[in-house]
Amino acid sequence: MHDGNLSGQRFFLVGIGGSGMMPLAMILRGRGAIVAGSDRGLDQGRVPAKFDGLRTLGVELFAQDGGGVTAPEQIVVASAAVEDTVADIVAASRLGCRRLSRADLNAALFNAAAQPIGVAGTSGKSTVTGMIATILDAAGRDPTVMNGAVMKDFASPDRPFASALVGQGDSYVSEVDESDGSIALYRPQVAVLNNVSLDHKSLDELNRLFGDFIGHARTAVVNADNMDAARLAMALPPARVTRFSLVDRSADLFATDMVAEPFAIRFTLVHDGRQAPVALKVPGRHNVSNALGAIGATLAAGLLLEQAVAGIERFTGLRRRFDLVGEANGVAVIDDFGHNPDKIAATLDTLHAFPGRVIALFQPHGYGPLKVMRAELAAMFATHLRADDLLVLPDPVYQGGTVSREVTSADVVHDVTIAGGNALHIPDRAAAAAHCVAQARPGDRIVVMGARDDTLSLLAGEMVQMLGVKHA
Repeated sequence: MHDGNLSGQRFFLVGIGGSGMMPLAMILRGRGAIVAGSDRGLDQGRVPAKFDGLRTLGVELFAQDGGGVTAPEQIVVASAAVEDTVADIVAASRLGCRRLSRADLNAALFNAAAQPIGVAGTSGKSTVTGMIATILDAAGRDPTVMNGAVMKDFASPDRPFASALVGQGDSYVSEVDESDGSIALYRPQVAVLNNVSLDHKSLDELNRLFGDFIGHARTAVVNADNMDAARLAMALPPARVTRFSLVDRSADLFATDMVAEPFAIRFTLVHDGRQAPVALKVPGRHNVSNALGAIGATLAAGLLLEQAVAGIERFTGLRRRFDLVGEANGVAVIDDFGHNPDKIAATLDTLHAFPGRVIALFQPHGYGPLKVMRAELAAMFATHLRADDLLVLPDPVYQGGTVSREVTSADVVHDVTIAGGNALHIPDRAAAAAHCVAQARPGDRIVVMGARDDTLSLLAGEMVQMLGVKHA
């Protein structure tokens, strides 16, 4: 596996449609491996276009009934979410197949690359990874990229699900996940640390994981505006750290003169005493910060400032990251991945930079996360929603498995309402969407938010259609 050429090796990916598994399947195929897989979503008939895309790449798909795992030489790869009782895993155990987690396999490919570039942090990982991909691609570096989101710059009608690039160049760019601790497997040459905030683990544990991660790197590119990230960087020799900031003029990369537009933002980049105007095609202060992280990473990878700026100006965004799905009758519908307090707050702030009411449909990404984040979510909504905004919560996404339902969407709505926010619990998602459309008037922005559910994008598209019909 270390030469990067996997021709003839056989892999079976359990949960192949997942946001972390699908790009891995693309990279394995691109490097000559024989790839097959199964997915609960395929068996349930969800998002068929995604699975058609995998078939087009030559990936054979099976029902998740053990029927695809038939030979001991198959390497069976499963994410942490797949239980040992799933039929494919039972078959793998019976045959004695080698088992790898998704992170084990990605880290092995990453660590074997000539120039591994890792992107970590609680928020913005996929965006920074996508930005680095666009910059390196524009500079002719032909990178391999592993992203958890579809990169619009590389998507096309015949490749709608471009969450990976398979290149011949030295760079292997990947977002790395702290939520399952697998970040510890990666050995980056260039490490980006965007921010450290509460999501899956305690801050002490996060700081240890992120500190170790940037400690391995030749160059750590760190957000100096995030207190924990800045403190971790101070443990490293200054020559190995690139600091970026929106407030600290002493940072290596500093942004000033920000001019926001509804779906874009301009700023002046200050680096090594030089100034360069930058026009981003994505909105929000948080994306200026993301852009600085991406530029810092590509400079550390050997690009010139001019190449980095030219590349970042080509970046058009990711699917489901403040993604304008359409407009009808004066109402814009935006599809967004916001699912933890920081991400949702950034989206709401970006919307509130411009006039117009916000109608937010937020589908929590599970009962477990809802229990962990209840207090922070409610406090964030109470602070970041305006008096005339409307928040609608359907029940959390549920895709099977055992789950404790101690905290529900109704509890969060109750907390937000007590704090003075305008929130409704409408358990059925279709009914929640219909209510948002019925309430919308010209000038409003509807934002559909949530994670771990591909059908939210389809729902956002349906809402644009419904708005069009509403006044026709």
